[in-house]
Amino acid sequence: MTQAAFALSRYNVGLASETDFAGWRDAARELALADVSPADVAWTVAEGTSGVFPPPHATRTSPLQVPRDFVRRVETVICHADPQRFTFLYRMLRRLSMEPHLLKIASDQEVRRFETMEKSVGRDLHKMRAFVRFRKIGNGEDARYVAWFEPQHFILERNAPFFVNRFTGMKWRILTPYASADWDGERLVLGQGTSRDAAPADDDAEELWRTYFSNIFNPARLKVKAMQAEMPKKYWRNLPEASLIPGLVAGADKAAKDMIARMPTTPAPHHAKVQARHWPVRPPAKPDMGENAASIPALRNAARDCRACPLWRDATQTVFGEGPADASVVFVGEQPGDQEDIAGKPFVGPAGKVFDQVLEEAGVDRDEVYVTNAVKHFKFEPRGKRRIHSKPNAGEIQVCNGWLTKELKLIEPELAVALGATAAQSLLGKAVPVTKMRGQVIERDDGLRVFITIHPSFLLRIREKADAAAERERFLGDMKAVKELMAAG
Repeated sequence: MTQAAFALSRYNVGLASETDFAGWRDAARELALADVSPADVAWTVAEGTSGVFPPPHATRTSPLQVPRDFVRRVETVICHADPQRFTFLYRMLRRLSMEPHLLKIASDQEVRRFETMEKSVGRDLHKMRAFVRFRKIGNGEDARYVAWFEPQHFILERNAPFFVNRFTGMKWRILTPYASADWDGERLVLGQGTSRDAAPADDDAEELWRTYFSNIFNPARLKVKAMQAEMPKKYWRNLPEASLIPGLVAGADKAAKDMIARMPTTPAPHHAKVQARHWPVRPPAKPDMGENAASIPALRNAARDCRACPLWRDATQTVFGEGPADASVVFVGEQPGDQEDIAGKPFVGPAGKVFDQVLEEAGVDRDEVYVTNAVKHFKFEPRGKRRIHSKPNAGEIQVCNGWLTKELKLIEPELAVALGATAAQSLLGKAVPVTKMRGQVIERDDGLRVFITIHPSFLLRIREKADAAAERERFLGDMKAVKELMAAG
């Protein structure tokens, strides 16, 4: 606000500092009770000025009420560097006194501006905590630690208590262009800002820090965009390790190849003989396939630690079945996919969504059926950043069949629906031509009826729209047939 504008305004408000929340709050309340328009108020930060001049006369008979959450959030937003923030926040206060639910209107431009400013200050607070680097001055009892930081907003006063709690036993000073914070171990003092020249130069510890940083840098996991998003370049000039970043990034490809070349090789053949002579081979423990589990929850808990086949090593977690423990129908798929592996739930990915839609159209309530997979861990091949589904082999299907067998024994369903060839093989103990036997019901020796159909993921692989629509209609017909079998018992 210029001096001319300040002089021409009907009301002039003086604030003690850029972050004088208490001064803004008291003045805004006084002005709002007098029903003063935001356009008639000039806000300025100047030493020696305080309060509203001339004092307004209250005209409102009702008390001023705004959501408590707004007042709390203003303490953050007032730290923003926008010179118009005091006027803007006063305007928001006036609107909220008349529209109590204003902050819930996401489409409102001023609400969006308020939220954007709040997030910007929050990010700046976080970056300061992450990127402040102290340099040691003096030794012994005279030792102090000084840091220089250039925040985007006026956040030092708000962040100083964090550094007091983090470095309580250390005497430190943080310098910024607009303010400074000094902690002597007992008392925090906020002072004037300064220039970069007042900050100390590099100390001996910085070379040690650079050595540490270069040694922990992993070129194989480098993601430049993600790194710069988390550590923007504007902060680099204050970080001792930042001088190494361009060289480390440029040489990352070669460094990654060198890491691979240095990986341990296969032990020499004679090592096995030495191991056999000194460490007798123990027979591998029989994997626990939930033989003692008396309920589905107990069986699911036992399956979390399944190590019966190698698939657990690369998978995120075991994806067990879900649904009522007394369901009359069990749907069996092949294996969890990428999204199921992350979520830990079956049929929640793209194929699962198709499955849910078709079930609903067929009149089958998914909450009343049990859904599981023949194989409980995600088998995949890495392709860049993606994990591509890989079909389980016969050995993996056979090993994992112990879990499915136990599930069926505890649930005792009247019908099992094999969704695809892998599920059919697991349920019937042999390979089955799904396309030929689709829609058929096969009764097992134990009396369980097995309905054969395709896996819903097949529908997602059909490129021609007409073919995809026709195949989806066939799958819907299969689910309607399942519904009829459920009704028939």
